[in-house]
Amino acid sequence: MDLVGVAEIRAMLGNVSRQRASVIANQRNFREPVAVLAMGKVWRKSDVEAWLEKHRPETSTS
Repeated sequence: MDLVGVAEIRAMLGNVSRQRASVIANQRNFREPVAVLAMGKVWRKSDVEAWLEKHRPETSTS
């Protein structure tokens, strides 16, 4: 299972600021994280890619 954190989500969004990536990741329509660790939340990469394809098609890698 490929997991990503805010730093990877930031890159997937086109290198937006860390703060902007966190704001996006905390939106109600963003996928739920699979775990919350001491270092922060982590998501399945495939979930984030699916969200990007639906909500940010211009940044989607698919």
